[in-house]
Amino acid sequence: MIKLKNALVDVATSSLPRSPGTSLHRQLFVVLRDEIVRGTYSASGVLPKEESLCERFGVSRITVRRALADLAAQGLVERRHGLGTFVLQDRLPLMRPRPSLSLIDSLRQTAAETQVQVLQVEQIEAPLDVAALLHLAPGEKAVHALRLRSMGGTPVMLSDAWVPAHLGKQVTAASLRKQALYEILLAQGVKFGRVIQEITAEVSDPIRAKLMQTEVGAPLLKIVRLMHDLDARPVQYITVTMTPERSRILMDIPGETVNTLSAGQFVHEVAHKATS
Repeated sequence: MIKLKNALVDVATSSLPRSPGTSLHRQLFVVLRDEIVRGTYSASGVLPKEESLCERFGVSRITVRRALADLAAQGLVERRHGLGTFVLQDRLPLMRPRPSLSLIDSLRQTAAETQVQVLQVEQIEAPLDVAALLHLAPGEKAVHALRLRSMGGTPVMLSDAWVPAHLGKQVTAASLRKQALYEILLAQGVKFGRVIQEITAEVSDPIRAKLMQTEVGAPLLKIVRLMHDLDARPVQYITVTMTPERSRILMDIPGETVNTLSAGQFVHEVAHKATS
């Protein structure tokens, strides 16, 4: 345990990588934000001085100052001239709330708390992987809907959904501005059953970075859901993209399902090196 802790300290005190993608000041912002949220500075209430951060991460003072400015813009710290950078304790998240909503209730809450912008609705042939998961015949079309949800003008979710064409007749840009997609399907008599979900991460490309108001190469949370009806027929394939600085995924696994796949499973895909 001590060796692991020392190893983590060594990693945390090493220089930030000089690699293409996310800028150094953004990487430093993410590291410091996570340390603040975890309570690393709760005892003193003050972040290390700029010189110390420069030495710890091997970056310039201008990089440190840009990262601290981003933290201040997020309302996590207050910079006091000549005194330092102080954590705003009243702005930090307290105990994580206990999830208490079903999937449908969670979708309903998301729809109620956010404002939707319908970016695209079209009926086209789905990509091969999506078509296979939705059990679409060759050449069969599906309804594709791309939406951006925001809170107070800040983007929080980019939703990319596909439904079989026979279920998507009522899915239009106008209807999606009034109702969430799941509500449209429910109104057609669809009753949701099994849900297969995968959680991964990806980096933002220029299009997603612009929509989500983040940097190109910034990390994104990616949730893929394949939803079925009560007869185990796939009715919706949806990909939801979020930024980890604004959103997180909260789960509560009942004890009776802890030994089932409902509790989740780690899946690793590592290429095996060829041996001579």
